[in-house]
Amino acid sequence: MSDTKEQLLSKLGFRFGRNGPHAARTMMFDDLCILFSRLPVNASPADYANEVVNNNILGKPTKKARELALRHLIALYGLDAQSPLFRAMRRLWEVDEAAQPVLALTVALARDPLLRNTQSFILNRQPGSPVTREDLEKLLVADYQDRFSSASLKSFAQNVNGTWTAAGFLSGRVRKTRSVPIITPANVALCLFLGHLEGFSGQRLFTSPWIELLTRPLDELEGLASSASHRGLLVFMNAGGVKEVRFPDFLTPEEEEIRQEVSSVI
Repeated sequence: MSDTKEQLLSKLGFRFGRNGPHAARTMMFDDLCILFSRLPVNASPADYANEVVNNNILGKPTKKARELALRHLIALYGLDAQSPLFRAMRRLWEVDEAAQPVLALTVALARDPLLRNTQSFILNRQPGSPVTREDLEKLLVADYQDRFSSASLKSFAQNVNGTWTAAGFLSGRVRKTRSVPIITPANVALCLFLGHLEGFSGQRLFTSPWIELLTRPLDELEGLASSASHRGLLVFMNAGGVKEVRFPDFLTPEEEEIRQEVSSVI
């Protein structure tokens, strides 16, 4: 992906580079659930900061721990309704509780390059097959040679495993196996929206890396997209094999201009 395209997508909520919060944390799903249960959809960044740092809603032992938790949550999710990516997740979060683990994972993947580099590794494993921390460490060593010490490599692998487990792609406490996550219309809506932000349209939306995350056959994905459309989460039309997907009110006019510019950049 070109630097120009990365810069444009960053304006829509994506993050790029070589660093990411999974070097130190999981996707912090439980913390995110607590925070969202306390604050409304239109909460401001200051509201999130106040709850985490001043009110200690997450129950952290020190002020420094509270500040670190906030920093990692911002890196993972943005916590800003001015960001289209976060705004879409927050909008869909209220729709279906069962969708929430994969909603959180989807945004974490869009915002953490370290986690994103493990997606193919996880998705290529067949359901029921073992996924060891050592296998993941080998992947990380290959991708980031001489970057991690043995201790930090182990911690990073554990954090990544913890995130994929929380999202339902892995199961087991010590010995992990590949499992099949719960996928709902809200998950399909968010993954189609991320593809939309990256410039995909029509049939191509159903072949983007984001929709591939959901590991479902095309006919099932189309059925879930239809359900999402009936629930008002998006507009999906499929006639004669020609697909159209629209997201009314998801983007401001200024954001739509950026999205259109993204679609024209290689």
